[in-house]
Amino acid sequence: MADTVGQANIRGLDIDKLVKGFADEELIMKQYVTVTPTSAREIRWYQKTAGFIDSTDTTGITTSQIVTVGKAKPVVAQPSFTRLTSYVKKFFLASEMISTEDEKDCDIDIIATTIRDVVRGVGRQVDLHIINTIAENFTGGTIQTIAITNEWDDVANAVPISDLATAREYLKNYNYEPNGAVFACRPDVERFLLNYLIAVKGSSIPQFASAKVGNAVLLEIMGFKVVSSTLVTSDKALVFVPQRSCTYKQFMPIGSATIVDELIGKTIRVAEEGVALLTDPKSVVLFTNIGPS
Repeated sequence: MADTVGQANIRGLDIDKLVKGFADEELIMKQYVTVTPTSAREIRWYQKTAGFIDSTDTTGITTSQIVTVGKAKPVVAQPSFTRLTSYVKKFFLASEMISTEDEKDCDIDIIATTIRDVVRGVGRQVDLHIINTIAENFTGGTIQTIAITNEWDDVANAVPISDLATAREYLKNYNYEPNGAVFACRPDVERFLLNYLIAVKGSSIPQFASAKVGNAVLLEIMGFKVVSSTLVTSDKALVFVPQRSCTYKQFMPIGSATIVDELIGKTIRVAEEGVALLTDPKSVVLFTNIGPS
């Protein structure tokens, strides 16, 4: 069928490819969560209680009844779950109208530049939603929390290695593997850590290396991948287990639409729908008072 006003299927296809390409480049946090599709905007899900199941303590018996004697009947235990309901969010942004004249004679590629910026706007909000979900809006609650005693910008007194070791311990307490976990912090906190490692400790720190993952160069320390992002709240940092702590239920993958007003111009719309679920809260450790505020 021939295109009419408001329809630009061929050009829209090209633009949609650009949108998806830019989205792959711009989205940072999404690569660290499990992404699964959902066919409904209301999602009922279950959060399993962390830890091992054991016998219930009763009057006069506070040790595990799993340890017993011959011919005894087994104690009965079962896992527990909390039922939760979440609702899909829509991340939606449109460009201003790009005139036909601007598209034809502008020195820059105005269409590609506009698409990139609109995608970045949508992608940033998706990333922000994901990290806020993992960190419970950086206020804590069901996730584990470490209050830093000596802020990391205090080079003389900071003990970041001890703080990171505590985070490893917290994860192991709930049987999560700390090696490969992500340490997400603001760029200034990454600078404090690098300064401590290089200027203060030199080469004496084990497992201190850098690696390239995708388009990002990451610092790796004590088994944690260090990811710096301005999405992290000031004076906070976060450790979580990738592909385990959070699941992103995607109702509609990122896509675009082109609204054409013939001989006048076009508008680009970009949208994505989904919601992040904190499935394993005990696989998350929130650092507070890490500095500076």
